[in-house]
Amino acid sequence: MLKFLSKVKIEFNALDPRLASCMEFLAQCNARKAKESNPSCQIQVKRRTDDFPPQITVTFANGVEETFDATSTPAQHIRALILDKGQVLETEQMFREAGEKWPVVIPDLELQQPFTGIKDEMLNTDSDCYGFFIPVGV
Repeated sequence: MLKFLSKVKIEFNALDPRLASCMEFLAQCNARKAKESNPSCQIQVKRRTDDFPPQITVTFANGVEETFDATSTPAQHIRALILDKGQVLETEQMFREAGEKWPVVIPDLELQQPFTGIKDEMLNTDSDCYGFFIPVGV
């Protein structure tokens, strides 16, 4: 997860009962595997003394910053959003390195064409095996 980020800022009041998501996310950031994926990622923890709601702010490797309300967003959901956006950034970088334009625009006409790798008999859902041969006793 941290491999897509350059900075993580977690803010919460330690006495606030809504801090569970912040603490869980902080634990995920401090995990050995996460730290090894990007040792240069800065993790900042700001312990507040006011009624400010817990929040998590992440800065992606491309500089885009996103803030999550940790009172209503579970840590796993935040992690999933980071991974999804990170994969898009990774794909974009691969295309740019290959000299291709980004975003890739696929014409509507191509999207409506049938995929030639699928045989019509395999699309018949009456069959249990969907047209595949499964050897028995091998």
